[in-house]
Amino acid sequence: MSISGNEIRRKYIDFMVKNGHVAIPSAALVPENDPTTLFTSSGMQPLVPYLMGQTHPMGVRLVNSQKSFRADDIEEVGDNRHTTFFEMLGNWSLGDYFKQEQIPWIYTFLIEEVGLDPKNLYATAFIGDEASGVPKDSEAVEILQSIFAKYGVSNGVGEMGSEEDGGKRGMKEGERIFYYDAAKNWWTRAGKIEKMPVGEIGGGDSEIFYDFGTPHDPKWGEHCHPNCDCGRFMEIGNNVFMEYVKSGDHEFSELKSKNIDFGGGLERIA
Repeated sequence: MSISGNEIRRKYIDFMVKNGHVAIPSAALVPENDPTTLFTSSGMQPLVPYLMGQTHPMGVRLVNSQKSFRADDIEEVGDNRHTTFFEMLGNWSLGDYFKQEQIPWIYTFLIEEVGLDPKNLYATAFIGDEASGVPKDSEAVEILQSIFAKYGVSNGVGEMGSEEDGGKRGMKEGERIFYYDAAKNWWTRAGKIEKMPVGEIGGGDSEIFYDFGTPHDPKWGEHCHPNCDCGRFMEIGNNVFMEYVKSGDHEFSELKSKNIDFGGGLERIA
């Protein structure tokens, strides 16, 4: 099956519109009213005020393809996945639907609309954080297991912990969904869970990886796993579940209004 980037963009927006989303335009590459950064680097960046609680004029279900520029990881440009200028497919729920709707939608799009083989798709989830009291995201994993079972592929679950642990342990036969720690599967504007100020929102995420089946390069660790940098796996999308707010020095509370932020690399999917 052959499909172009233009077709993927159109299919994605059409798919989300059919599921009740409103298509919004790509924001300017140079941000408006945002002095914190020189360029728009992701689809969610222009939507931060609405993810923080402001009312968006177009409603609570949004979708677009955002032109983005990044230079913070420029040392990685030239491998199989990092570029400076790219488009990011994105959809958002601003206090509306949550994991039960979002996760199946994305896999349906990738498998049935784009045509990716489910045997080549792998997923991750947040293992939890004992210090902050945020639990393991077993809900997302249960949804992922049901999706992979639907398509007749293995749906075993493995616990990797850190990226380093994954390199030491590797994947076991039948495993397709993997728990990682906050360094890999937690989203916050502060970068790290322990650096979040009181009042900041965040949450675990569930990344989607494509397996090219290429040989593992042991310079990246003894064993391969989805977050390995050897090139076998490539992240093509990420479901972020914004469901917590930091309420104290080492305390988190659930948000009353939980949000979804999906980001998928158009070029990576293509």
